[in-house]
Amino acid sequence: MSKQGSADKLASRGYNVGHLLALVAPVIIYLATLAFYRLFLHPLARFPGPKLAAASRWYEAYYDVVQNGQYAFQIKEMHKKYGPIVRISPYELHINDAVFFEKLYGYDGPWDKYAWAVDAHSAPGAMIFTPSHDLHRARRQPLNAFFSKARVTKRLDLVERKVTRLCERIAEFAGTGRVLDVDAAISAFQHDVSTDYVLGKDHQYLEGDFAASKSRPPQNTRNSSALVALPQKFLIKKADEKTAKFIKYIRTQRLMQIATSSAPDDTEPQTIVHEIINSSLPPEEKTMKRVFTDVATVTGAGFETTASVLRLIIYYVSSDAAILQRLRDELAQAAASEPGGDLALRTYEQLPFLTAVLMEGLQLSPGIGGRSPRIAPDRELVYNDKWRIPAGTPVGMTVLMMHLDETLYPDPYRFSPERWMHPDARKKAEKTFAPFSRGSRMCLGMHLAWAELYLVVSALVRKFNFDFTGVEADHFEWASDQFTIGIKGKSELGALVTSCVA
Repeated sequence: MSKQGSADKLASRGYNVGHLLALVAPVIIYLATLAFYRLFLHPLARFPGPKLAAASRWYEAYYDVVQNGQYAFQIKEMHKKYGPIVRISPYELHINDAVFFEKLYGYDGPWDKYAWAVDAHSAPGAMIFTPSHDLHRARRQPLNAFFSKARVTKRLDLVERKVTRLCERIAEFAGTGRVLDVDAAISAFQHDVSTDYVLGKDHQYLEGDFAASKSRPPQNTRNSSALVALPQKFLIKKADEKTAKFIKYIRTQRLMQIATSSAPDDTEPQTIVHEIINSSLPPEEKTMKRVFTDVATVTGAGFETTASVLRLIIYYVSSDAAILQRLRDELAQAAASEPGGDLALRTYEQLPFLTAVLMEGLQLSPGIGGRSPRIAPDRELVYNDKWRIPAGTPVGMTVLMMHLDETLYPDPYRFSPERWMHPDARKKAEKTFAPFSRGSRMCLGMHLAWAELYLVVSALVRKFNFDFTGVEADHFEWASDQFTIGIKGKSELGALVTSCVA
């Protein structure tokens, strides 16, 4: 190569490097300036926390994406180092102090959700994931009566039929030596209740071979919400049989027929679709796409959250002979005082030890595993008379972190219903026990969930013995934040079943 050619090549390389630097330099300067602003000039700069978390959301992304839902545990470590209030992202604070819970999740003033957090669920228009306080209230109003205590009580026969069928299916395994996948059985029950109550459609999962199949329908609101965002034909082709069946149903004319037909009883619509369509919401709130998001998310939320706590309670009660016998004695005594031994929900609700068992399960498995940021859009918040939080700042707390606080619940990982038997403990729980959250965004299906818990747990305890030999002791230990609680146990929850006379 000639000297001139070499010189031209070097000059070309120099030009390319210079050109690249000219492009990269502004980006570097911008990022450096942005980091400097967030660390030293941002309104949240004075709050304690890791500098990397304050400078970039990539810190959170590493723990939640790369490490698969571990940011909740990293936040817990932050509190150990920095105290009860920490800055966990450039824009968000987290508080670990039960005293503040009632204020942050109260009814006083408007409370918005954090748009960045709810957008991750890919369910635009869904009531559950509506950021605006006023719009959420408008979207929720038609559904309040549908999930009210009175409506749930009126429709208890639906839940009772499913409980009876669940017991019949479990009885098929009793004394046979075959292992029952309790996880799948509870999931089948819960899915049938959710879809039947919400849409008036029985998918009959309890009629399927749930013992042999580990595949289950959408397991949380993230999965259900994703059905809105992803191509449904692709999902039907790629999904397991049960998920595909759910999607096909939603895509059929059934939903349109529900939306356009009048309810059998005009005074009491029978599905949430009727409730929305017949409400005073404006036409843009009654489109098929938005109605579908509410159907998918409400059904998904009602499915996995209650199923999770049911599995946990059945496992822990069956694994402790003293708890099991005490609960059976209480149920037997109550049945002896009722004609025919048939107990009603109102009777179950008055049984102190049964209620304590359910509360203990909800302490270990509340509906949501991760933080739930709230925003006071029009007012400053004050924490501990020291920290003044600017209006519009997302502030989150994690219910499960509060439920597992040793200063509130000694030995919190031990399943101990006895902790709820003393009246003082119940009174204290009014401030520190929030499995269904609190305030204007409290879980919509709370009353239905309580009814299912009372009816399922009492029925299974009275009728069956479950031997969970081989299931690891840490099966239900909190392992990741998957919006719902990700647990360590990944395999089926297998048990040998025998019948018992209650």
